Amino acid sequence: MTTAAPDTHTPKRTLLCAAAMLTLASASAQTTGETDGEAWRFQLTPYVWMTGMEARIRPFPGAPTAHVGQRFSDIFDNLDAAAFLTGTARKGRYVFQGDASHAAISDSASLPLGLTTQARVRQDSLTLTGGYNWLNDGRNSLDLLAGARWWSIKTSVQLQPLLKTHASASFLDPIVAMRWRHQLGPRWSTLVYLDAGGLGIGSDFTWQLLGSVNYQLKDNLYVSLGYRRLSVDYRDQRKRLDFGMGGPMVGVTLRF
Repeated sequence: MTTAAPDTHTPKRTLLCAAAMLTLASASAQTTGETDGEAWRFQLTPYVWMTGMEARIRPFPGAPTAHVGQRFSDIFDNLDAAAFLTGTARKGRYVFQGDASHAAISDSASLPLGLTTQARVRQDSLTLTGGYNWLNDGRNSLDLLAGARWWSIKTSVQLQPLLKTHASASFLDPIVAMRWRHQLGPRWSTLVYLDAGGLGIGSDFTWQLLGSVNYQLKDNLYVSLGYRRLSVDYRDQRKRLDFGMGGPMVGVTLRF
C-alpha cells in the first residue's frame, strides 16, 4: 500500500523537538573511573531526533490495515508535536536511567478498493531501567540493566467517505538492556545501547537500538551525534497497532 502526499497544514516549528535519544549516556560515556565514587552523579539530556515514523493500524476486527509512513524529509509537513528527554543517575556501580518521548503525526494513506484514509498516530513512551556496571577498565564500560517501558499509542482513522474510528492501547513491557561505552581519547567516546522485551506480556515485541559518537565540550557539558531506532508490535483480538521511529539524532548533556 502506498502513502499519499503529506498534509501541509501541520505546524512546522514543532519539528525542533522531533528528536533523538542517543545521548542517553552521552556524559557517562566520557567519564573514566566514575564507578569509584560513592556520591550520586546525575545527567540530563534534551535531544533532537530527526526521525521518520511508520505505523500499521487495524482499528477493529475485519478492518483493512492502514499504513502510515513518513520519512524525515516529510516530517516538516506532517509532525503535529514532539518532545524528548532523558536522564541518568549513578551511585558507585549502580546506574538508573529514564527516557520519555512524545510524538504525533498525521498522514494520508491509500487502501484497497480505491478507498483513502486520513490517519493520525500519537505515541507516548516512558522507559525506566536500573542495573549494575559490570565492567569499567578505564577505556571500556558495560552496564547491564532491566526495567520496563510504558506505552500509550492512540490512533484515529477516517475512512473516506465511510466512517471515522479510533483505536488506542496502553501497556507495560518488561525489558532488558545493555550499554557499552568506549573511550576513544581524552574528549571523544562512542556508545552502543540495546534493549528488547515485551514477549507477549504487554506488546508482542519491543526493541530499541542506538549508537553515538560523543564529544566533551567542558567538564560538565557534552554533545552527541548518532542514530536511534525504537519499535513496538502490539496486537490483540480487536486491533493491531505497530509503530516505529528511526533516524539520526543530536543531543546536549549536562552533568551535575
